[in-house]
Amino acid sequence: MIRLHNISKRYKSSAGIHTVLDNVSLTFPEGKSIGILGLNGAGKSTLIRIIGDAEPADSGYVERTSRVSWPMGYTGGFQSNLTARENARFVARIYGENPRYVEEFAAEFAELGKYFDAPLRTYSAGMRSRFSFSVSLACDFDYYLVDEALETGDARYKEKFRLAFQERSSTAAVILVSHNEQNIRRNCDAAAILNNGRLDLYDDLKSAMQQYKLLQTQAA
Repeated sequence: MIRLHNISKRYKSSAGIHTVLDNVSLTFPEGKSIGILGLNGAGKSTLIRIIGDAEPADSGYVERTSRVSWPMGYTGGFQSNLTARENARFVARIYGENPRYVEEFAAEFAELGKYFDAPLRTYSAGMRSRFSFSVSLACDFDYYLVDEALETGDARYKEKFRLAFQERSSTAAVILVSHNEQNIRRNCDAAAILNNGRLDLYDDLKSAMQQYKLLQTQAA
């Protein structure tokens, strides 16, 4: 279970203070995959990072009673001076996974070749993301946090990731941020809309999509 307790998050901008989360409290239904919808700049990626403990809230806290992944594709938690192999084994030990399995899975899935034994600081952004995806998929989580990851990489890699992700999501729940309506419909049971600092959960995916399309129309 994941429960948000009075979460607030604000940023300074040239226009003043921008509130992306305004005292948000919400319980994500256990065992259900949830899509996060919102206009550009609404704070969807910030929300995912807060849920995954990759970014602190200004106030409030997140209650987790399940194993929750870091946001797929997020590389901020890795050590840049260590190789991918060393990072994979380090993460495996933190999460109580088999280091050899995580290392071998990540090496095969990320397709980094000889760079798997090079420091992450030498990687391009795409290489770092692929490594992060591979380590996430290698670990056994109750919730996988996904921020547009299904839309990253070339067509062949997208399909490879989609199939592996589909296998994981058959036994785990997903919290997915995506602008792709098809991705939300394919992978989620319900959806929440983030708008003007509020996060509203819709049990019915169709209702959420209708409300989001109305929001898009109003913003156009």
